[in-house]
Amino acid sequence: MESVVAFHQFPAAAEMVPFEKHVFVCTGGKVCPVDGDSVAVHARLKELVRQAGLESSIRINQAGCMGQCGNGPMVVVYPDNIWYCGVKIEDADAIFEEHLRRGHPIERLRYHPAHPGINKR
Repeated sequence: MESVVAFHQFPAAAEMVPFEKHVFVCTGGKVCPVDGDSVAVHARLKELVRQAGLESSIRINQAGCMGQCGNGPMVVVYPDNIWYCGVKIEDADAIFEEHLRRGHPIERLRYHPAHPGINKR
């Protein structure tokens, strides 16, 4: 089994990141948009970043299926590697304020899969 090489093993790459935080919201696939309003979550996070003038340090992107169907809407924050599940539009404000601005992940939304890889329900 191949192991994944950790990002910190490439110090030069770590110095060249264009954004401090990069957030992906699953707005594609067949399930996340049905599990909740992932498009509205994405829009709210983008709005909060814009209102705070943080577009140059925090990037919010739509993403396709993340392979965790039935647990969404899913939101992932990099480089922190924090996954959130079942995110609602009202959770977007907490993710922005607590995690993206203050560096404190929202424990009640954290996703802890049973095993690595695809976890579709």
